[in-house]
Amino acid sequence: MSETSANVVVINAGVSDPSSTRMLADRIAQLSLDALRETGTLATLTTIDLGPMAVDVARSLVTGMPSDAVQAAVKRLAGADAVIAATPVYKAGISGLFKSFADLLDNDLLIGAPVILAATGGSARHAMVVDEQLRPLFAFLRAMPMPTSLYAAPEDWGSSDLGARIARAATELAIVVGSGARRAIADTNWSGYQHQFGGNATRSQRTVADIDFDTDLMRLAAGGAARPADRAH
Repeated sequence: MSETSANVVVINAGVSDPSSTRMLADRIAQLSLDALRETGTLATLTTIDLGPMAVDVARSLVTGMPSDAVQAAVKRLAGADAVIAATPVYKAGISGLFKSFADLLDNDLLIGAPVILAATGGSARHAMVVDEQLRPLFAFLRAMPMPTSLYAAPEDWGSSDLGARIARAATELAIVVGSGARRAIADTNWSGYQHQFGGNATRSQRTVADIDFDTDLMRLAAGGAARPADRAH
């Protein structure tokens, strides 16, 4: 079996120390790396901890100018072949810190990326938050959330069922990564998606040097005139 490589990126919105959200993310990451290895994929793991970046995230959201720390995190996420997204649940909703970071992402940053959705909370009553809030968010970003979503309440940590669900989600992720689905989606459909100029998505990065200022539209925008149409003699 030929070996391939993949970059798995964890987004952890847990802020406590120790953090149950980080613990859940670490368990998912380890089983995902194991599952990828079984399919012949050697994976590297990068974790983005949002807690230490909370002030940067808030300031970047308000000013519209991502700080160096936020920009570095987004760049790491842009290079992900797979994502593990983990957030605590507060007042029946995903973490505001997690949502604020997501609001800073280009809409095309995660096109086709397989994502395991996970959350932790103080009660089993919030289990549907993962599918009601995280799943639509990543669907909007045109990522591919895995079928098995994960939620851990305090009573779940000693349950074998949590481990079984994590293993199932990790296997789903490994299968999608191994199939090359994300690359196939990008290669086939990339030009059909709307992209952000100068964005962080690898394929959509553009600079001023890429702009054709000699088109009629750009000439008019700059106060010039369109070229006269050629007239038939």
